[in-house]
Amino acid sequence: MMRKYTVAILGATGAVGQRLISELEKSKIPVKQIKLLASKRSAGKKLKFKNQAITVEEAQPDSFKGVDLVLSSAGGAVSQKLLPEAVKRGAVCVDNTSAFRMADDVPLIVPGVNDDQLINHHGIIANPNCSTIQMVAALYPLHVKWGIKQIVVSTYQAVSGAGKAAWAELLQQAQDRLNNQKTAAKILPTASAKKHYPLAFNLLPQIDVFEDDGYTHEEWKMIHETKKILFNDQDSKKIKVTATCVRVPVEIGHGETVYFVLQDETATTAAIKQEIVKAPGLVLQDDPENQIYPQPLLAAGKKEIFVGRIRPDQENPGAFNMWVVADNLLRGAASNTVEIAECLVRDNLVRVPKNS
Repeated sequence: MMRKYTVAILGATGAVGQRLISELEKSKIPVKQIKLLASKRSAGKKLKFKNQAITVEEAQPDSFKGVDLVLSSAGGAVSQKLLPEAVKRGAVCVDNTSAFRMADDVPLIVPGVNDDQLINHHGIIANPNCSTIQMVAALYPLHVKWGIKQIVVSTYQAVSGAGKAAWAELLQQAQDRLNNQKTAAKILPTASAKKHYPLAFNLLPQIDVFEDDGYTHEEWKMIHETKKILFNDQDSKKIKVTATCVRVPVEIGHGETVYFVLQDETATTAAIKQEIVKAPGLVLQDDPENQIYPQPLLAAGKKEIFVGRIRPDQENPGAFNMWVVADNLLRGAASNTVEIAECLVRDNLVRVPKNS
């Protein structure tokens, strides 16, 4: 008899949490029961799962009794507090925050790239940063074919990646500007910053806090997550990665310019396009003559990763540019999280090892 699973969604009322519910409905996971968990202020709300009204409960350690799978997107502090409690009670957790990504004993997974690492889990699996997911997924088939030795990425990240309040603030700022009114900035580039700047009609080259070396933590994450995903070592010297991350006044959909250098210099633009076309989950949109290229507006609401503007660096053999776009809330968060859970179910890994 096919095993069925009790699944909890932690952070169910958030933007990603609601997409987790939708993706779970469409998934291959046989759900016996679902629990929707959130903060105390959201408890009592009703959300639908497969047309059934489910009451949101306050997330507490004992909320995870009898739960097999936890899909979490409730913020790093909540994950750090509650997910170990879930594991103690026998649940396997897929976490969408940065809380556990760099832990040595926590697999950092992009399905189709390194889901073979799931066998090493100890109860918690991390979903990578949204900007990392779309870049690594687009580059992986090229890495398999020709090997990638260097990546230089610049991101153009949507405001929804900063949360509902930042999204609402952008819309208000835009309206204020159109009405020739003074606009307020209280959240971006990051809530803990000493200064805040408007995003409407602006660009902010800061996502998260600055590290001592001048990189932001978002840039640090892209660099080290990429190394961990591709080589299972966040400090790997087998690949060089550098990043610049910019917040842009777009609602949903991260764009990235990705410059990459291949080990095998015989690769051609046409061959790279063929590999993109063959890869599951990637969509080639690359027809300059007809102005066909990926755009955030067209990617919103879609699970695929869109790739275009593929062209060689004429000055550097083996080096190429491309443009990558994906829905950061869906592809970069909810969809990847649920696909990890599907891999766990497929490989019979929804179990906490005894030594965890």
